[in-house]
Amino acid sequence: MTVPENIESGEQEKQFEANNTTDSTSPPITNTKTTATGEKARPASNSKAHTHGETLPGWTIMRPLRMRGIRGSARNGNAQVSTTDEGKETDKKGDDDLKVTETNGSGDRDGAGEWLSFSANSNTVAQYYAVSESVVNWLSTAFLFAFVIVSPLTIYVLHRGGPKPSIVTASLLILLGNWIRYGATRSGPHGNFGGVMFGQILTGLAQPFVLSAPTRYSDLWFTNRGRVAATALMSLANPFGGALAQLIDPFWADAPSDIPNMVLYIAIISSIASIPSFFIPAEPPTPVSASGTVPKQPLLPSLKFLFTSPEFYMIMIPFTVYVGLFNSISSLINQMLEPYSFSETEAGIAGALLIVVGLVTSAVTSPIIDRTKSYLMAIKLQVPVIALCYLAFTWAPSTRNLGAVYAILSILGAASFSLVPVVLEYLIEITHPVSPEVTSTICWSGGQLLGGIFILISDALRAPGINDGTADDGSKRPMGNMWRALIFQTVVACVVVPLPLMLGWFGRGHGVRMRRIEADKGATEGRRMGVESGVGGEGGGGVVS
Repeated sequence: MTVPENIESGEQEKQFEANNTTDSTSPPITNTKTTATGEKARPASNSKAHTHGETLPGWTIMRPLRMRGIRGSARNGNAQVSTTDEGKETDKKGDDDLKVTETNGSGDRDGAGEWLSFSANSNTVAQYYAVSESVVNWLSTAFLFAFVIVSPLTIYVLHRGGPKPSIVTASLLILLGNWIRYGATRSGPHGNFGGVMFGQILTGLAQPFVLSAPTRYSDLWFTNRGRVAATALMSLANPFGGALAQLIDPFWADAPSDIPNMVLYIAIISSIASIPSFFIPAEPPTPVSASGTVPKQPLLPSLKFLFTSPEFYMIMIPFTVYVGLFNSISSLINQMLEPYSFSETEAGIAGALLIVVGLVTSAVTSPIIDRTKSYLMAIKLQVPVIALCYLAFTWAPSTRNLGAVYAILSILGAASFSLVPVVLEYLIEITHPVSPEVTSTICWSGGQLLGGIFILISDALRAPGINDGTADDGSKRPMGNMWRALIFQTVVACVVVPLPLMLGWFGRGHGVRMRRIEADKGATEGRRMGVESGVGGEGGGGVVS
């Protein structure tokens, strides 16, 4: 099977639709081939052939990624299937692939540490830099807005160069930004807040280069039986760094004088975590799936298709809203709890639970969804749970019950984090052959933009007065409370719930077809027919499009 490099996008879309007009329950295609003697080859039967590709078991995410019998370059699209050379797999290859996943996550992990490094102990940070907590909030807001500004360049780099140059770019920006932050923090008795902000913006510019890469990476390196888990592992490394920041930073900086050391420790950890990104392979030695080698649509046709697709909006809008709300509540968690006499350490643990429980839940659910392909059901179940959690959290701080806060945030994290990789992969499925980084970057950018906006709105809705808990009079609305901000985020969370619930309704069932999986199944069936007919030793027949 050969995938030509010169497929025009229009021809590619037409051929793709022609090859995938039947659903996954339809009988196998029974194309025939003509042999050298002029006789027609026997059509493929329903019996299981010794084929590879997308029929691998679900645990292939942790197996070596070399697909048996597939040769060629994953980047240039010239993938060929061989009927010989069965099963040349090595433990070293498996170790390399696991290292790729880990190092891809490492670039993500350090960036989140910068984003939330000042949120859990915002009062202490404000004292050191001699600014207000509202000014401290701009460190998170600027970080999020910087993400949005550089997103178009991110799409270009990922589309033209693939994941590796994107991840290396992120590592360089993270290294530079962290050490600028530390130098500015050491400049004078109260540091140089402008220099800290500049370093923070540099780390924000790094984020889209690594946060948008996982879907492109999993499309290139994994089969459809492991992409959700792979995307989850890499994407959720970012909030894992946030969890560490929420949990550890209050212990590192118990007093304002400890802030310089806290920033130094973060810079050292980020530097160490960035180094492996320079050594990851650019692509797998051989293609792992047909869809991963298909030439993707150019950017402009891709954007035109996405912005005219109702299904894209019905998934993208709630995703960006919930990412924005998560960014906001993570950045303001201390300021939401502290007026009710919760300590910075307790707020940090609450923020860490929000993330850690989510990570554990995602680690459990992602392989299940990989195996069952129940993307749509998962989305329709998780979105209402997320909205209900925001509703319940509206009254949680005023109860002054730490258990209630921890429980609600844990459930919120579980629903939110298990949703992230499902949405990112499902969008790629229903928009194939649009390149994965396009949908991923648009969704993440929208979430960061809304996150920055939500932080500003929530800060403006804060009640006047001291908000460090010293003015807590035991009432439900003490001075400096964020009651109105909690109502705001609840309303926003609930408004978007109907959108994903209506996916597939009103005669739009064709809009939720999983096109990438259909393409892979079509290519596998073509190879099966080629093997059973004994024709075309190097090909399974036809063009993948």
